Amino acid sequence: MASRARELLDSADIDRVLTRIAHEIVERAKGSSDLVIIGIRTRGAPLARRIAGKIEEIEGAAVPVGAIDITMYRDDLRLRPARAVGTTDLPPDVGIDGKTVLLVDDVLFSGRTIRAALDALGELGRPQRVRLAVLIDRGHRELPIRADHVGKNVPTSAREQIKVRLREIDGVDSVTLESGPAEPKGSPPEPVDAA
Repeated sequence: MASRARELLDSADIDRVLTRIAHEIVERAKGSSDLVIIGIRTRGAPLARRIAGKIEEIEGAAVPVGAIDITMYRDDLRLRPARAVGTTDLPPDVGIDGKTVLLVDDVLFSGRTIRAALDALGELGRPQRVRLAVLIDRGHRELPIRADHVGKNVPTSAREQIKVRLREIDGVDSVTLESGPAEPKGSPPEPVDAA
């Protein structure tokens, strides 16, 4: 049986969600003066740039934005060692010590990607606080991690996958929920590789 896809967010929906998240961030931080936004590669990085742009529109001042690669901090590295290591790009001349760092990712699932990002961040400095913004929270947490800002909560089964496509990487903006084949009765669910 072939997989089925259902669109959850289109380009306009994603734009509205990011606008709402940007307003929430500014309200909670009481401005943007000590804010640094860091996207988790791959799709968290363009989302971070978009949120930073929206905050700049709201506040009238640029917000430092960067990207972090967590490859070497993943707890499954020994299980899947053949991974390309990306780059971590912090905003020039801006440290994270004493700042509010907003980590941005596309999908929050088990929480393991965020744990890896926190480990990587700890090697770069000591922020005053770290907040988390995600486009989609699909549940199924394995670690005690939650997002401060969520675009959309999407309850899923272990067999389903969330596919985020962004124009900067994929040429189109969309979020879809994809269902795999039905599992035979009595068989345990197979693990799904996701954030």
